[in-house]
Amino acid sequence: MRRKLPDFPWDALAPYGVIARKHPDGAIDLSVGTPVDPTPTFIQEELQSASNSPSYPLTMGTPELRQSITEWAKKSLGATGDFGVLPLIGSKEFVAWLPTFIQAKSVLYPEIAYPTYLVGALLGQAVATAVNLEAQLWPAAEMAWVNSPSNPTGRVHSEAEFRSAIDWSRKNKSLVVSDECYLEFGDTATPTSILQYTGGDNTNILAVHSLSKRSSMAGYRAAFIVGDPALIASILEVRKHAGMMVPLPVQRAMVAALSDDVHVAEQRARYNARRAQLIPALKDAGFTIEHSEAGLYIWTTRRENCWDSVAWLAERGIIATPGVFYGELGASHIRIALTATDHQIAQAAARISQKVSN
Repeated sequence: MRRKLPDFPWDALAPYGVIARKHPDGAIDLSVGTPVDPTPTFIQEELQSASNSPSYPLTMGTPELRQSITEWAKKSLGATGDFGVLPLIGSKEFVAWLPTFIQAKSVLYPEIAYPTYLVGALLGQAVATAVNLEAQLWPAAEMAWVNSPSNPTGRVHSEAEFRSAIDWSRKNKSLVVSDECYLEFGDTATPTSILQYTGGDNTNILAVHSLSKRSSMAGYRAAFIVGDPALIASILEVRKHAGMMVPLPVQRAMVAALSDDVHVAEQRARYNARRAQLIPALKDAGFTIEHSEAGLYIWTTRRENCWDSVAWLAERGIIATPGVFYGELGASHIRIALTATDHQIAQAAARISQKVSN
C-alpha cells in the first residue's frame, strides 16, 4: 500500500470511554451509530428459514431480490427510466472499494463527511479533494460523493443541490454517488433520492442504500446500489472475480425487509422521539443544535474545542463523537447518536439536565 491511511479515529476516543465508565451508573455510549433495537422478528425468521444454504449465492442477487430492490426503488426513491440494481455486503465496504472498482484517479467528497469516503479514495490511490455542497463550484474529477441525510450533520439535500450535482456529472461525464443510507429517517425534513431528479437518465448516477439502520440489520451486512445499469454491470464483473457475494440467507432476509414499511415507520418514530428528548437537555447545557433534521444523529456545538465537549459529557458518563473525526470544519462540534435504548436516552438527558441545574 503506497499511501498511508489516516489513524483509525475511534482509538483517540478510547480514553474518554474510560472516564465515562467510571460514572456510578455506568457509561451511555452515544458515539458509534450501531443499532440496538431488535431486528424485526419476521426478518429473523426469514433468515433462519433459509439457513440450509450449501451452494454459492449469485453475486448479482437472486431474481426475487433484484425484483424487490427494483420495485422498492420505484416506490421509495422515485427511480424512473433504465436502471440497474446490485446487492452489497454492506454499504461501508462498497464506499471503501468503489474507487478501486472503477479505477477512479480523482474523488470529491463533502467537507464534513463520513471518513470512509476519504479512506476509499486513498485505498484506490486516487487524489481526494474535500468540497462544499455547491456543485457548480466543484473542480473536475472522475467521481464525487454526496450524502443526504448527512452523516454526521443530519442535513438534507435540496432538490436544487441534487440537480446541481447531476449537472456537474453530465458536464464532466463523471460519476456522482449519492449515499442515502438514512433516507427513510426524516424528522423535521423529508429526504429525497437523487434518482428522483434524473428525468429517467441515470447515466453516471448511483444511489447507495443500506438495511443496517432502516431495518436494524447492521450485523447482516445487507445493502445495495441503484442507478446507471452499464456502470453496475461493470462493477458486477469485478465482483464476480473478487467475491463479495451476499449470503443467500441474507438475500432472503433482504427481500422480507424491503417488502414491509411498517417496521421502518416504527423505527423512525423511535429515533425521532429520542432526538426530541435529548435536544432540550443539550440546549439547556449551552449547546446549539445545527441541522439534525433527519438521520440518526444530533450535530451540536458549544463553540469550544470538540474534545472539551467530549470531556464534559464523559464526566457525566456519556460518550459522544468529536466532530473533527468528520473533517476540520467539525472541530468545534460533536455528533451524538440516537442508537441507544429509550431508557439510556432518558438517562442521558437526565444526567445532562441534572448537571445544568446544579
